[in-house]
Amino acid sequence: MRGHTKITPSHLSRRALIYVRQSTLAQVRNNTESTARQYGLSELAARLGWAAAGIEVIDTDLGLSGQLAEGRAGFKEVVGRVCLGEAGAIFGLEVSRLARSSADLAKLLELARLTDTLVIDADGIYDLSDINDRMLLGLKNQMAEAELHILGSRMDMAKRSAAARGELRLQLPAGLVRDDEGAIAIDPDQEVQAAIGDLFTAFTATGSAYGVVGAFAGRRFPRRSQAGELTWAPLTYDRVLKALANPAYAGAYVFGRRRSRRVVAADGRITRRSSTMPRAEWETTLLGQHPGYITWDQYLANEAKLAANNTNTGARPVREGAALCQGIIYCGGCGRPMNVHYVRGRPSYECSRGRADHVATPGCRSVTAATVDPAVASCLLAALSGQEVELALAAAGEVAERRTRTVRASELAVDRARYQAGRAERALLACEPENRLVARTFEARLEAKLQELAEAEAALATIIAAKVPLPPRAELEAAVTTLGTLWSAPTTADRDRKRLLRTLIADVTILPGSDTATVRIGVRWRSGASEELFAERVSNICAARRSTPEVVDLVRRLGPVTDNATLAQQLNSAGHRTGTGRIFDADAVRLVRRSYQIPPAELLAPGEVTVGDVSQRLGISRSTVTSWIGTGLLTARRAAGRYLVAFTPQAEAACRQHIAASAQIHQQADATPPAPDELSPAAVAARLGISRDAVYNWVSCGHLPARHGAGGRRYIRFTTDVEAACRQRIALSPQLPHVKAQALQPAPGGAL
Repeated sequence: MRGHTKITPSHLSRRALIYVRQSTLAQVRNNTESTARQYGLSELAARLGWAAAGIEVIDTDLGLSGQLAEGRAGFKEVVGRVCLGEAGAIFGLEVSRLARSSADLAKLLELARLTDTLVIDADGIYDLSDINDRMLLGLKNQMAEAELHILGSRMDMAKRSAAARGELRLQLPAGLVRDDEGAIAIDPDQEVQAAIGDLFTAFTATGSAYGVVGAFAGRRFPRRSQAGELTWAPLTYDRVLKALANPAYAGAYVFGRRRSRRVVAADGRITRRSSTMPRAEWETTLLGQHPGYITWDQYLANEAKLAANNTNTGARPVREGAALCQGIIYCGGCGRPMNVHYVRGRPSYECSRGRADHVATPGCRSVTAATVDPAVASCLLAALSGQEVELALAAAGEVAERRTRTVRASELAVDRARYQAGRAERALLACEPENRLVARTFEARLEAKLQELAEAEAALATIIAAKVPLPPRAELEAAVTTLGTLWSAPTTADRDRKRLLRTLIADVTILPGSDTATVRIGVRWRSGASEELFAERVSNICAARRSTPEVVDLVRRLGPVTDNATLAQQLNSAGHRTGTGRIFDADAVRLVRRSYQIPPAELLAPGEVTVGDVSQRLGISRSTVTSWIGTGLLTARRAAGRYLVAFTPQAEAACRQHIAASAQIHQQADATPPAPDELSPAAVAARLGISRDAVYNWVSCGHLPARHGAGGRRYIRFTTDVEAACRQRIALSPQLPHVKAQALQPAPGGAL
């Protein structure tokens, strides 16, 4: 060992630190000889004079790379011991074991120089106070760093070269496996195939990653670990995004989707950060390399749909609410997008961003969706009427004919350029090789003609790619015929209506009207055309929830001969909805009848009466009649949401006999109207300032004269003498102390 004379008693009095490191765990497992040599440096330290108690091995960095000092506790311990002056020498198999970074190693060597610490490797002993030793260690470290860079570059280029050929084995997602020959194939497990296929089908149906997660509620989804094991777990939003963004499911081999680089964190730490690269910057993209679950065009469509759903980039995708113009409506005053607010399920459009940013103008408006949405929907359906479609088809025919002529002209241009290139080639071949001056001219002419041919072929390919085929005329006419029914069908979701609206309408702008009762609606179509609509504001909630005139007219026309349930089915089939946007049922039709005084259908058969008729005829309550129907005393059928009682003379006699024998039903029911001095128990209680229970108690005890009227109602003959007696009873009652003072007051005149 050269340089042993540099070791002084001062060095021997301090500790000898044996630093042991391997870059990876695989090296620790496989390169055992190198690890043994590093541990053998303890014997070298003993031969150089250090006592066994003064030799310390630091091996906590086994399996860690030396590129960075971050995360290496062993290296930090060496630096700390050197700073404290506890280390007399640092032993390493080579200087690059301490650090692969020149900055980290230079910092350690400077600290060693200041604390008179030696650095000892297999080649010799280095005293950092000696400029020659310091330069030699620095040169060796730079050579080691360059060696590492060269090796890494070679490996990286080999990896990229293999990836360019599609031969680099990348980790496959769940649903794809490698066969015995190493080729990528669909997973033979049918459960895995069904799960992956259902994910893409659900995304096509719902249009969002959240919708896919909801479709897989309660269902497991496969995932593949780093070791290649297939496990099952609930589907999460992050996994849906990763599956939709993975081009391997489209049969493509892609390399370079992610790129990592080292950055300096806010706290000064150097970390490695990975980022996703845009598709245009992928290093290798090979289409059709293996079977996939979707096509490449479907992958691009899914990518565009995800980008349209990303609200962080300013996109306003279709949501599940009832507001039809959500995401495409703007304020005509400040030009900012209007937000949708729901109050008890009723949407409205408000220019809240302008107020929040303090840029609101007098033209900023807030309007209910019930004012805007019907006008915009009517405008859309009118644009898709038969006459409008005829004009659109005629225009499309003209455009298709114009494109056909353009394609034909481009094809002729390609034929002419090909002929000119062939002619130039024949002229070059006919030229004598020795006549180089003429041959050079012919070569330049041929190159120019070939360039013209390539440009003509590229122009033809561009025109053909831009040509979009039109659907058959019969399909368009059939779609227009059923569009109105499909728009208002209960099975059509709000999302579907919004998507249909956005295919033709680019945006909607709310403008102030001539007065506060009207609003102007600007509609801009995808074609670039625009038009202006006028709508009456819905000023109150009753008007907003009022049924449309078409619904009222239909109920008036069919109501006298149709029951409520049948009428509700006919209204739903016609595409009508209630004022709150719900489908019609029997109760909703009954409310329309009551609101517009439309009589119910005549559903009574001969001998049938309603529950109210039985109650009035027998002088009992409706609940008693309903109870008798339930117990079978009365026979009834249910129609249009009510009971129709078969009230024959025999049934009436049986009911009266039951009343006479009943202890709960008053036998002296009197159907005569109440006299002027007869009051209800509630009116008596209010007159005396006591509770109803006290009044009913006095009636049952006989203190107040009362009779049963029609429908089981009680009427109390409340004369002046009876009122005076009641007030005297209140004054003497110990249970009614809070009304004694009121009872002693003179009785107010007149009846309630």
